[in-house]
Amino acid sequence: MAHADTGETYRAQGSGPGSYAHITTGHTVRHIVERPAFKGFSQRMLPREHDANDLDTPLRNVRSLMPYHGHVDPEVVVDALNHMIDEVNDGETIFYDFYTEQQKQEDPAKKQTGLFFFRGEAGAPFAILCPGGGFSYVGSLHEGFPLALEISKQKYNAFVIRYRIGSQQKATEDLAAAITYIFSRVDALGVRAEDYSLWGTSAGARMVGNIALSGVAAYRGGKLPKPSTAVIAYTGQSSFSKDFPPTFMMVSANDGIANVSIVDNRVKNLRNAGVEVDYRRYRTAGHGFGLGTGTDAEGWLDLAVQFWEKHMAN
Repeated sequence: MAHADTGETYRAQGSGPGSYAHITTGHTVRHIVERPAFKGFSQRMLPREHDANDLDTPLRNVRSLMPYHGHVDPEVVVDALNHMIDEVNDGETIFYDFYTEQQKQEDPAKKQTGLFFFRGEAGAPFAILCPGGGFSYVGSLHEGFPLALEISKQKYNAFVIRYRIGSQQKATEDLAAAITYIFSRVDALGVRAEDYSLWGTSAGARMVGNIALSGVAAYRGGKLPKPSTAVIAYTGQSSFSKDFPPTFMMVSANDGIANVSIVDNRVKNLRNAGVEVDYRRYRTAGHGFGLGTGTDAEGWLDLAVQFWEKHMAN
């Protein structure tokens, strides 16, 4: 049996030699990168790729990797990572490239992208989660994987997108490409295209807002429908139109990054345009609160799922 800290395989909760060790908050970021369960895509799980300075950061201090985010709970982060390890132990594929090798050769930055899959019920609708990070990093560890895990527990399928950093335009093109990829493989993935939803937090919410406003094809994706619902969290984006999908929106009054008055006005403008909006304005959760664990925003995800369900055609 190999020691868990080595990153090698050992007989954990599984019954065969392909069982992989769980991660604890005492492990470092290096133990994510070197886990055989995450071989081939582990760097894309991190906020930034190839940052050697972060590798020796203990996961108990994982918030230090995501400076724009608050209320990062290391145990919540680790629980989601261990769910992913369990899925690999069960023989499931948890990561998909949505760009071809040729596309990645033409634009090497596309090698940074991909989709992490949290399975719900076969044939159920899917959500794509777009974590934030100011387009300087992607906070999947806090705003992606834990949220996707909770959605999958409610029997819906959830994908977390790793997009190119540095450009809102390119990030939104990545989202359009990911939507197109999933639509072209619904049977293989075991998901239903109808009633899909897009979820975004902070910078990721801008990506969702772009698709909600202009559609998938406007960002080089396929000629596909807009999402049945959009979930938009703590972003200062102001765009709106009468063609926006029904939207669940939230922010905290003490948000130090997103301009709360802009969020208020956007909600008003959307409603005046005839768009149904469920707006949750919390008081003390701050910015980048993820699941909101331990804040007055705790429980928002269940409300967002209920809003999504309300607007499902089937």
